[in-house]
Amino acid sequence: MQLHNISDDNEKRAFYQERVDLAASLRWTMRLNMHEAVSNHFSLAVSDDGKMFLMNPNQRHFSNLKASDMLLLNADDTDTLNQPDAPDKSAWGLHGSVHRHCPHVKCMMHVHSIYATVLASLADSTLPPIDQNTAIFFNRHIVDDCFGGMAFTDEGTRCATMLQDPKIQVMVMGNHGILVLGDTVAQTFNRMYFFERAAETYIKALWTQKELRLLSDEVAEKVAHELETEYSDQATRHFSELKQILDREEPDYKD
Repeated sequence: MQLHNISDDNEKRAFYQERVDLAASLRWTMRLNMHEAVSNHFSLAVSDDGKMFLMNPNQRHFSNLKASDMLLLNADDTDTLNQPDAPDKSAWGLHGSVHRHCPHVKCMMHVHSIYATVLASLADSTLPPIDQNTAIFFNRHIVDDCFGGMAFTDEGTRCATMLQDPKIQVMVMGNHGILVLGDTVAQTFNRMYFFERAAETYIKALWTQKELRLLSDEVAEKVAHELETEYSDQATRHFSELKQILDREEPDYKD
């Protein structure tokens, strides 16, 4: 069974709630000015092995995307790029490779948001714990400092080898952008939102050229753990509020 180039209306409604969530996350990424023209892609696994996944279509602006637009793809389908409704080649290379090799990764959001990309352009692209938001990602992000060009299949496979640890929430893709990982669209979007804010805080702190006040490793880990345990529903609540706004202002995202 081919899982892309879906034309039947009934098939386009498969995994409807997952499609709605992806469309909502894309619309809000545009609203937050974290989009990149008609580039960048989000994906969500819809099978237990992670190989069957939804992803936004090729060369479409985030603000126009609807639930029914999401492509349903199979990471093991070697004929995917030859189909009429083929995904972007680099998106297939990155997202397809990670979904193929990392079954624990359910959702991925790749963006070139401004402050995270500035961070990715520094010689040291790690995010130090200087406040509560930066501490959230202490020991939970990694840096890929081997950028090798567009994320076609070989580059995507190389990135996938770095994402075997389920603790990783964000890959800072050196000289490129970020790849945010999560179990759900809500969790992944929340992480992307807070990582961009954390990166903004850090970059602006560097602008002052003053000495930074770093949190200790113990405190940083405590903050990260407290967020994961005491505020485990924050992502769901945040995303639910955002969808309510879309329901009022852009209800066609659900179409």
